[in-house]
Amino acid sequence: MLILAGIVLLHITTIILLLVATLDNAWWMTDKLSTDVWGRWVLQGNDWLYKELDLTDYPKEYLQVVQATSVLACIFAILALFVFVVQLFTLGKGQRFTFSGILQMLSCLCIMIAASVYTSEFKFRQEGGFGHSYVLAWISFVLTFILAVTYIVLRKKSD
Repeated sequence: MLILAGIVLLHITTIILLLVATLDNAWWMTDKLSTDVWGRWVLQGNDWLYKELDLTDYPKEYLQVVQATSVLACIFAILALFVFVVQLFTLGKGQRFTFSGILQMLSCLCIMIAASVYTSEFKFRQEGGFGHSYVLAWISFVLTFILAVTYIVLRKKSD
């Protein structure tokens, strides 16, 4: 029971990290600029102002790939949690949680694609560095991979 609680807690933590990585505005940061995959926040005076992304720095096709795969990673991770809970009550004893593992592996693949494309295709001309949302995306990749392997290996207890 303790292992089950740990798996569910890790899964919920992973979903939260994926949502923060997808929705928060900190993929690229400078002192006066905060950029995510949806928009850009610029510090003017004491106020942060939202601006659309400049498509010369962000090629539209690659940006849409990052957006779509980030959202899909969140959807697959949430679905995997629901499927896991359903499988807890419906799977026969001794069977594996394969479908939950497959959904989690899809989530892992999607967030890896999003972070990889963002890393390779967006050339940043200004000073700064990757923000916490970018780091959370890579941490989420590792956690979703660990969960996927766990679900695929895990069997429902026979007693």
